[in-house]
Order: sequence, then C-alpha cells, then structure tokens
Amino acid sequence: MKHNNFAIPKIIIASTSTVYGGRYLDYLTKDLIVHFKNVEELLFIPYARPGGMTHDAYTDVARRFFKKLNIKVKGIHEDNNSKDAIEKAQAVFTGGGNTFLLVKELYDRNLFPVLRQRILEGMPYLGTSAGSNITGQTMQTTNDMPIVKVPDYQTLGIFPFNINPHYLDPAPGLLKHMGETRDTRLKEYLHFNTIPVIALREGSYIHAIAGKWLLKGKLPARIYFSLDDIREVENGTDLKTLLFSV
Repeated sequence: MKHNNFAIPKIIIASTSTVYGGRYLDYLTKDLIVHFKNVEELLFIPYARPGGMTHDAYTDVARRFFKKLNIKVKGIHEDNNSKDAIEKAQAVFTGGGNTFLLVKELYDRNLFPVLRQRILEGMPYLGTSAGSNITGQTMQTTNDMPIVKVPDYQTLGIFPFNINPHYLDPAPGLLKHMGETRDTRLKEYLHFNTIPVIALREGSYIHAIAGKWLLKGKLPARIYFSLDDIREVENGTDLKTLLFSV
C-alpha cells in the first residue's frame, strides 16, 4: 500500500461497546482514561440509535458510563447547531447502532467535513461499531441492514481501510455451515473493491496514538488485503506499519 502520510493522533475504534458478560465500555476503561485525559466534556453522537431508541435515551447510556470518569456528556442533538457543537467539542464519541442511519444523519447535516477536520487536528475520538465504521474509507463493509437510503457510501476516510466490526468465524464443530459466513461476504466485497478490510472480533479495538495504530483486545483481528492475502493479526500489532509494508 502506498504511504499517504495518514496522520491520526488520537482515535479508539472498537468492534463493540459491550463484551459478552461485561458492562457498557468497561473493557475499554483503562485506555479511555488515558485517551480522554484533560477532557471535561465530550460530545456524543447518538444518530445510529440501536433498536430505534431515542437520542436522549442513548445519550443517557453514555452519560452514565462517563460519569465514572468525571467526564460530562452532551448529546449533539441537544445543540441547535450540530456543526458548531463539533467545532467546539473537546472530544467526540459516536455510538454504535445502524450504520446506514448514522451515515444518513451525518450527510443530512453536512457533518462529515467538520468531524474529519477536528479529528485530524488532534481532537480525541471514540467510535464503537457504527461509530467505527465511519472512520474507514467507506461504509461498504458494515453488517447492518439498509433501513434508510444514504446519499453516498463514502465516510470520513480517516483510515486507509474499511472496518468490519463484530466479525464472527463459523461455529466450531459444524460439519456444514447453514448459510453465508462473514468471511464469504468479505471475499465477495474484494471481488469488486481494492480497499483493505480490518475485521474486528468482539472485544478487539484499534488505538491510534503516538503515530501507531495498535491492535488491542483479547482476540486477533483478520485483515483482508485481497482475495489472495488474508491474515490473522495478533494483539499488539502496529497496523500502520503492517499496512504500509504491503
């Protein structure tokens, strides 16, 4: 891959907000304390709203967690000017849910340019699930149903790859898988696209800090460089170095 000098100062993107058996964002707590150091208030983007929950209800979920870190949370919908809210934000957290809905809302409000600018300026950003999807080049490797029509598949383009969160392997012990696997779908994507995909299993996340894109979590990730180059990548790998060596 050609090095385009991608500068990503402070980003955490995670496959999920809750690991099975755990509580909301708990498994990220140690890194979030460092990530949001000196942040007194963050802006929460609830547009993906899982299960159709209200923006207020979703923001309250984030607010309860960050209260433990002594960080106030303001929902972007609580501001009359969402663009201005991003411009003034100390940090931004985009929650998971439906990526199509999130992308549509961001396009409708013309928020992609200002959000991208703030992130590249060094504003700390956290994204889970759908909020991770939008940091890639496009949303084409989301798992979500197209419940609304989006103007474009292009997203923030912060990273030079796409994300596939909640990556699942076929259940072990099955003699025959009864349906498509995630692996099958991502290979179908690679028949028509050249943007690599990082498939994050539950509990895995990428922490972009100090010029590195570190893979963290208990499970390895799978990187789909091409149909002929699919690799398992272990915890602790600097994905930036790996991607630009291909």
